[in-house]
Amino acid sequence: MKIFSFLTNQPDNVLTRALSEGRHPFAVAAGFSFFSNVLYLALPLYTYQIYGSVLISQNIPTLIVLTAVTLFVFAVSSVIDDYRARILINYGVMLDQRVSGQVFSALFDASVRGDPSARTQALRDLDQFRQTLTGIAAAAFFDVPWIPVFIGALYLIDPSVGLVTTVGALVLLGLALLQERTIRPIMKDASDGQLRSYAFTDAALRNGEVVRAMGMLPTLGASWAGHRSVAIERGAAASETSNTFTDIIKAVRMGIQVLIIAVGAYLILKGKIHQGMLFANMILASRALQPIEKIVGSWDPLNNMVRAHGRLMALLSKAEVAAPATALPRPAGKLQVEAVNYAPQGAPKLLLGNINFGIEAGETLGVIGPSGAGKSTLARLLVGIWRPINGVVRLDGADVFTWDRADFGRHVGYLPQDTELFAGTIRDNIARFRADVSDDEVVTAARLAGVHDLILRLPRGYETDVGDGGHTLSAGQRQRVGLARTMLGNPAFIVLDEPNASLDAEGEDALMRALDAMKANGATVVIISHKPSIFRAADKMLVLRDGRVELFGPREQVMARLMKPTEVRAVEAGR
Repeated sequence: MKIFSFLTNQPDNVLTRALSEGRHPFAVAAGFSFFSNVLYLALPLYTYQIYGSVLISQNIPTLIVLTAVTLFVFAVSSVIDDYRARILINYGVMLDQRVSGQVFSALFDASVRGDPSARTQALRDLDQFRQTLTGIAAAAFFDVPWIPVFIGALYLIDPSVGLVTTVGALVLLGLALLQERTIRPIMKDASDGQLRSYAFTDAALRNGEVVRAMGMLPTLGASWAGHRSVAIERGAAASETSNTFTDIIKAVRMGIQVLIIAVGAYLILKGKIHQGMLFANMILASRALQPIEKIVGSWDPLNNMVRAHGRLMALLSKAEVAAPATALPRPAGKLQVEAVNYAPQGAPKLLLGNINFGIEAGETLGVIGPSGAGKSTLARLLVGIWRPINGVVRLDGADVFTWDRADFGRHVGYLPQDTELFAGTIRDNIARFRADVSDDEVVTAARLAGVHDLILRLPRGYETDVGDGGHTLSAGQRQRVGLARTMLGNPAFIVLDEPNASLDAEGEDALMRALDAMKANGATVVIISHKPSIFRAADKMLVLRDGRVELFGPREQVMARLMKPTEVRAVEAGR
């Protein structure tokens, strides 16, 4: 099982550990293979007895007994093979249970980091890897150690028969290695082309409205077709090459069988072996060469498994493993941003540089600045989505990035600039899909967000299915439901990124009342917006420009420096 050793001798992560735990079930499966292959020897013994004894003596009772015993042996062998398959299948289930959650989390983390390699392909890779590792293709490796045993039995019958089989096995093995070496780069190109094609398709579908409205389908289709053609052409080349090798290997194997029959017949004519050994030679030689042919026939899934394993290892190697963390109490809400610098991986310059500010518990901070100033980036850092390159964001003295995410999320509300909902009901989305949230808590959050009456006007109220991404609701309705989700459980710290971007007048009024409710409940609130009117409840203001803090201080002072006195009075009045 060299392939299994190769998979386990890798950098430590959840996949490697799950594979290491598979040593025991794989050892048991190998034990079952031992008995299955021993029992298979019943067939050449049966043929030898038939041709060497029964046909000569014409003893029908002996024929009946031999046949019954052989059938029983193969029935037992079938049961053993079934148990071996069940062991591997059950291990595959265990592997998926141990690894799939971590792969999903790693995929999610990579997506949040903006890693272009983050695709749902990772979960398909896990399925491909699991199915091949525990399926028919990998099971062929259990029979490989038995090749010398069966060839050894042929040497015992006659060295010439064993030699022909050994040479044949070496030729098949050489062809198999040549096939793998020839096809590997072609299959890699085809696989990469497929991944690019799928990723391009996903991106186009996510922006389907823009593509449709601006007539971009033909040009995007041409780009997609380029990726697709590479995948198809290289895949076809790989299939042609694979079929050529398969046909050659099949012809070689049949030729070996013919040679074994010819050598056996020659030995019988020379009186060196009994005529009953002719068919025994054929059966033993076939069994000796069968694992090689099975593996050759499974090169494609085995190659795909190795590539899938490589992609999974690359994904898991980048994942941040959450360290065990002590559950912290509900924060009061004191926020401190200390010398924070941030830039995405590979970016030529910092998006945020040397950001320093702090607000007390229960205060409201307004963040304003031109497009591209880094406001949304700051929002993601404040709630621990991204980790600063340098510096730290603290809530009540604790690093928000290292805070246990489930624990942190119970105390925090976050409304991103582009509000998306998940497939499910409005209640599910407001409850954040948590089973421990009561109906009263959901309704309370909706009332605080001012969206309760709107929800009741929908066909099924809180049980209305929002569809994939919330597409059954308008952008404004999604934003208002997202605000209710943000306010679930009366969070201590709330970050709102352009919360009024899609709201009408009714929604704006509801948002302003919600902000008043947040302040009355003692929450620390950060509001990011281009509309100064939303900052009427702000205690302090932060002005960002080109990723730097331009102004920070009490609202009246900052707004006075930014606006004319009449505009300040208009904001004060909430107009």
